[in-house]
Amino acid sequence: MAEFEPPSEDWLTTYADAITLLMAFFVMLLTFAEFDIPAYQEAVAGIAEEIGGNSKAASPITEMQIEIQDVMLEMDANQVVDVRKDDKGVVIDLASGAFFNSGTADVRAAAIPVLENIVKVINAPNYDFYTIEAEGHTDDDPISTKRYPSNWELSAGRASAIVRVFATSGISPGRMKASGYAETQPKVPNRNLDGTAILENQSVNRRITIHVIPMSLKMKAKYETAMLEAAKLREMQEEAANPEEEVEPTSADPGAVSVFDGQETQ
Repeated sequence: MAEFEPPSEDWLTTYADAITLLMAFFVMLLTFAEFDIPAYQEAVAGIAEEIGGNSKAASPITEMQIEIQDVMLEMDANQVVDVRKDDKGVVIDLASGAFFNSGTADVRAAAIPVLENIVKVINAPNYDFYTIEAEGHTDDDPISTKRYPSNWELSAGRASAIVRVFATSGISPGRMKASGYAETQPKVPNRNLDGTAILENQSVNRRITIHVIPMSLKMKAKYETAMLEAAKLREMQEEAANPEEEVEPTSADPGAVSVFDGQETQ
């Protein structure tokens, strides 16, 4: 009579290795999600492409870049608007000469539709939790006017003007900030070694750089809290301004809507 042999349990070793690798993989994704959102999104898109065979898989950052590029191409604005990606998100360079009157931070009327179409993309629900940072840059030619004593005021004023247009076009001010760098961060040299100005390079350096960056989990939570508090404050101000119209809402009252019911929190 043959001796009974218990089933081999060698498969447990392979199973344990697979579980350990999966755990390490998800820990890595969680780390990306907390500290490096763009890298996390690119990793997820790459994994979807490799595992699912979906060659069209793209991260939200890549999708935003393509959408803005397409809109600029349709408007024939691609010569004065450069759109690319960096390790943080989407970068949009606006040529100052096309968007501002010379020596001022006054936005040209013809540039407003271009900015509004950029807003339509970055203000879409998919990108609610992205910050917008506008940076003003100038060439090294000095300016000295009553309104703009130096390039610092001019660069900051131009960045603020872009943010102001974005705000009036519907982007929440809480997502944006503006800063000026004057001539301190040129993309290309402003002058030759003999000090002669390179006019083409100076034109390149006069720009507004807009960074559109995904919020970290902590930033997102902070932003949502701030938006909720702002909504409550507006509600209290409206009630104080119209005390006679104050009505106690009921569950059957169609006007009794939560701040999150059917509304964007951005």
